[in-house]
Amino acid sequence: MIKGIVLLSGGMDSLVTAAIAQKDCDELYFLHLNYGQKTEDREMRSFRKMCNYFKPKDILVADISYLKEIGGSSLTDDNLQVRDHDGTQEVPNSYVPFRNAHLVTIGTSWAETLEADRIYIGAVEEDSSGYPDCRESFYSALEKAIDLGTKDETKIKLITPIIHKSKAEIIKLGAKLGAPLEFSWSCYKNNDIACGRCDSCVLRISAFQKAGMKDPINYAIEINWDS
Repeated sequence: MIKGIVLLSGGMDSLVTAAIAQKDCDELYFLHLNYGQKTEDREMRSFRKMCNYFKPKDILVADISYLKEIGGSSLTDDNLQVRDHDGTQEVPNSYVPFRNAHLVTIGTSWAETLEADRIYIGAVEEDSSGYPDCRESFYSALEKAIDLGTKDETKIKLITPIIHKSKAEIIKLGAKLGAPLEFSWSCYKNNDIACGRCDSCVLRISAFQKAGMKDPINYAIEINWDS
């Protein structure tokens, strides 16, 4: 029996990853983190909808709000404003320092307890904001660390099934798998209507346009879905 833990934020990438994991695994477990992000409530609503849809065997919601106390990211620090997308190649200030390592280590503790074989994470390297903790080399190194830091009989694989896909390819794959894209939330600023201007919104809108599809969520700005 293959047991898989999905690190599920409520975003589009983790949603499609969950759909992939559902095909691969006999048992699914969903892990969600609250870390004091500005859209925490909205992400939680998305996560709950996804749980109702996929019906995992169990869920874990972990609170690591100390990341808000650490600060350094516009997603968690009230003194920093989420910037509109500006097209530069710099890592945006929405990057939460080393966040994905926290995700994976909590997932590893749970996986070892459950005797799960796999941890799925919807990291994207090729067509993303350029966060350093979304690189394939990072997950390869983490997998080695997991092997060294767990019991000898524990064998956990880190699965990053969409890491080299473009956002448009991820959307098409999600549609093919029947993933409920309307449940996902990507906006960094708002909890009600997506702003359409932050880095995450711009990447998402552009991807739907390239995929030739209309995004099922609403935006605060007018968008030409035929472009």
